Parts: sequence; structure tokens; C-alpha cells
Amino acid sequence: MPASHKGYKDKVLRTVEQTVTTYGMLKSRDAVVVGVSGGPDSVALLHVLLKFSSKYSLRLGVAHLNHSLRQDDSDRDADFVSDLAKKFNLPCYIKKEDICKYKLEKKLSLEEAARHVRYSFFNQVAEDKQFNKIALGHHSDDNAELVLMNLFRGSGPLGLSGIPKVRNRKIIRPLIELKRDELIDFLHKNELKYVSDTSNRDTRYIRNRIRHNLIPLLKTSYNPKIIDTLNRLASIVSTEEEWMDGIILLAFKQTVLSIENDNVTLSVPRLCDEHLAVQRRIIRKAIATIKGDLRRIRFSHIDSTLGLLESRSAHGNLDLPNRITIQRSGGILIVTRQKNALRYLDVKSARAPTTAFTYKIEKPGSIFIEEIGMHVRFTEMVVKDLPDLSRSGQETAFFDWDSISFPMVLRNFQPGDRFKPLGVMGTQKVKKYFIDKKVSKAERAKCAILLSQGEIIWLVGYRIDETVKVIPSTRKVLKVELFLA
Repeated sequence: MPASHKGYKDKVLRTVEQTVTTYGMLKSRDAVVVGVSGGPDSVALLHVLLKFSSKYSLRLGVAHLNHSLRQDDSDRDADFVSDLAKKFNLPCYIKKEDICKYKLEKKLSLEEAARHVRYSFFNQVAEDKQFNKIALGHHSDDNAELVLMNLFRGSGPLGLSGIPKVRNRKIIRPLIELKRDELIDFLHKNELKYVSDTSNRDTRYIRNRIRHNLIPLLKTSYNPKIIDTLNRLASIVSTEEEWMDGIILLAFKQTVLSIENDNVTLSVPRLCDEHLAVQRRIIRKAIATIKGDLRRIRFSHIDSTLGLLESRSAHGNLDLPNRITIQRSGGILIVTRQKNALRYLDVKSARAPTTAFTYKIEKPGSIFIEEIGMHVRFTEMVVKDLPDLSRSGQETAFFDWDSISFPMVLRNFQPGDRFKPLGVMGTQKVKKYFIDKKVSKAERAKCAILLSQGEIIWLVGYRIDETVKVIPSTRKVLKVELFLA
């Protein structure tokens, strides 16, 4: 390990040295490829690592991905990075990608597509050119913004733990304990040039709204040290997540019956013996084991999987994103990654796969069910404004306000579901209703089911429950409408 750099007068250099030492980011003779966009963060990172290169005997290289998102500006940034690398006689690896095309092909958000292509490029450069470390310019403001973004998405502890300082002992973030303003000051003080990305001020993107609108408001009106506070939260949660991982690993091993390349089999009785929080983490770990990550796996997917365990039926299937299927067969739960996209699976199989979703509705308003591409709108109205119900159509339902209550739940069909169809005396299995109405398995998979107080009140687009219908004594009504996106 190189000697300490406590002699540095510059705070940025001292902070980075402390971060690098504390988290073991660098060792003598490391080969480090630096991801450089041309912006202030990555340019500052490159200059800092150049300062450390002799002490650590580093072999440095520069990697830049041209996202082709800003036409001439993107090419300008690539040229700037190329010239910067030449100035310090560093090898420079530049690749141009059409991110918009990739986004459409892979059906990803723009942010997901850019991230996937960028990390794939960095990893490929590291492998081909024999770099053992990839250095990225994330800082504490980035971390705080991500914590807020994940909080708004309803993330669990892993999302609130923020950006990992070191990942897989390969990806390092030496600037993670510095603020954006400190890096800008470092660049200005040392007269170091960088380029500005105008898209970083486009408030159509949630991260930019958080950066330019929300965080300044939080600083002035609530907590002037909000960045430090959010980073402290992330650090606490991250440490506890590491501790919890060891506990979950033991429970996971006790629950797993077998692990193959694309298949994890769990014991249902052992899983059911665990606390609900542990059940969720075991299921997440099983998915991550065969998927490689948990991207696009939501709380609703995990809860729908738990629904298979709680169902009175000992059999059931679920489809999750990225070709993940989950099958309950008696006492075993099988998590599989299919070789083909799920839409190409045999629809004649005994049980059609279902895209899992669960949405909580706290009050009247609108909600978009992403998994099936439908909007549902909830409106409170007085009975005198009620239209002719016989003309309302299948996509609109009316409920006696006093017979229902919020919060409500919208979810997909689950084995064992029952309800009392309007006009029918007794209860009926939802599956039997679908069969009688000749609803195909593919259509059943796209049917949302509305529940109030845990009871089904509407097979959305088909039939309401008898117990919640509008009656002569009804004074107030809930109107629910279904719209295709």
C-alpha cells in the first residue's frame, strides 16, 4: 500500500486519498480505465488519478461512449475526451452507439438503455485491454439524488443504500465522498477545462427535477445539509444490508433444493416457515441468482410470488420481466429464466403465464397499469349524476360508496380467486367465470382485478360483484373507468 497522502493541501485530493484507502479501491500497479464523458465530474476524476498515478504506479486509460443523443454536441464531447487523453499520452477507447435505437430494440427506458450500453462498453474495454479496475466519477450529490429517486419509486433498503463505492472489487468511485461544488471549485482553481451537457438541465427527466428543483427546496426550507443527511442514510442502510446478506444467505441455502444454470428450486414448506421479510429476500435472491440482477423486478412481483404460496391451489404460474417465470407445483417453487421471450412460449400450456402486478389505490384519481398498458380512473359522484347504467359499457363500473372503502388494490388474477358475480346468488371461482365466458388464457393474463377490503369487487372490463352494486338507497357512487393506453 502506498504511503498516506495527508500532505496534500488540496481538500479534494485529501478526501479522495482517504476514500481510496478506506475502501481499498486501489493497489500498487493497478490498471485503471477511467470512464470520461467530458463533463466536470469525470474530468476531475481523471486529473485526480493522474495525481495519484506515480505513487500507486497506475496504468491509466480513458474510455468514452458517444451516446449519439445530442448530434454534433455528442461528437464534440468525444473529440474533447480524445484530445484530453492525447495531452497526457493515455490510450483512449471511444465507441459510438445509437442509444435511441437500442432503447427501442430492447424496450427499455432511455436511462436504462444508456446505462446498459455504457457499462457493457466499459467492461469490454477492461477485458480486452486488461484493466483490472474501472473508475467512475459519481459523487455524493449523485448518491443523494439516487436515494431520493429510489424513495419515490417505493424502493426497499437496497435502493436506499445508494451507489456502491466499490462493486465486484472492480468498479470504483473515488469521488463518492465529495460534493459537486467541490469538484467544480477544484477544476476552476486548477484551470482545467471540461464540457457541459445541456441535457443535464432538461427537467423532463426526474433526476434533473430532483437536482434543480427539489434539492434546492429541501436545502432552503428543510435541511441545508440534506446531501450529507441522505448520504449518511445510504451509508447506514448499506452497512445493514451487508449484515443482512449473511443472514439471508444461510436461510437461502436451507430453502434451496437445487440450483442449475437457469433454474432455482425452493422448498415451499421451508419458505413458509420464514418471516415474511425473509421470504421476500429469499425470493429476490433466487431471481437474482439466475437473472444476475434485480432490475425491473418490483415489489408487486415479489408479493405476487408470495400469493402463490398463500393460495389454496397448490399450482400456479407467474411471468416476470426479462423472461423470468415462477411456478408453484405442490411443495416446490421453481424460478426459471426462459431461453425465449415469454411471448413466444406455448400459449396452449396447461396454465398460461401471467404478468404479475399489484397497485394500491389510496383515493379517487387515475392510475396506469404498466404491465398491461391500461389506465384506470376512479371518480366520486353523487347518485343524481348517475347515467343510464345499461348504456355505460363493459369498461365502466359503478359502486355503492358505502359498500366499498379505500385503500383499494388492483392486481392480476390469482389461483383460488372467488367473487359473487352481479345477478348470481352464490360465489363463483373467477377461473370458472372466465371459462364460462370463453375468456382466453391470454386475455385472463391481462385482466385487472379490483379489490376492496380484501374482497374482489370487479373483474375489470367484465363483471362487478353483487355486494357492491348501486341500490335504491345509494346516495354516493364510485365510478371506475378503464382506458387502453
